[in-house]
Amino acid sequence: MVKYMTNLQSLFNIQGQTVVITGGSGELGKPMAHALAQLGAQVAIVSLHAASSSKVAAAIQAEGGHAIGIACDVLDKSALEQALAQVTAAFGPVDILINAAGGNKPQATTSADRTFFDLDSHAAESVFALNFTGTFLGCQVFGRGMAERGQGCIVNVASMNALRPLTRIP
Repeated sequence: MVKYMTNLQSLFNIQGQTVVITGGSGELGKPMAHALAQLGAQVAIVSLHAASSSKVAAAIQAEGGHAIGIACDVLDKSALEQALAQVTAAFGPVDILINAAGGNKPQATTSADRTFFDLDSHAAESVFALNFTGTFLGCQVFGRGMAERGQGCIVNVASMNALRPLTRIP
């Protein structure tokens, strides 16, 4: 792992940069948070649940990294603006945003027992809101300062299923 991290450090110097990861306590966001902190970034773990984000932040701090956990609903623009204020107060302006918050619901997914025509429209709307609107709002709130400074990076994480159509459509 040390050799791998050394190679990353020579390719991507993010020492001291502020990174916000929505969905930072999830399956994809959590390992990204740890890796970026090991590279010297200050990481804000944004998650719907305070306990989850705080747990990831505490683990990063125990490894010698700089991290804070923030409870925030990515579908609530005012909550995202409050999260931005917390990040800025702790670490300064945001340099990197990783939108890793997302997911699916069984009711919005085709299966052997559920065809496209049986999908629950409310579940599909909920999935769309989380995956699209949550990313859109995050880009608006955290990206504004990057645009004003003329620098920054936004990474939007999507599922490989985003490239495939629904299955089992007759």
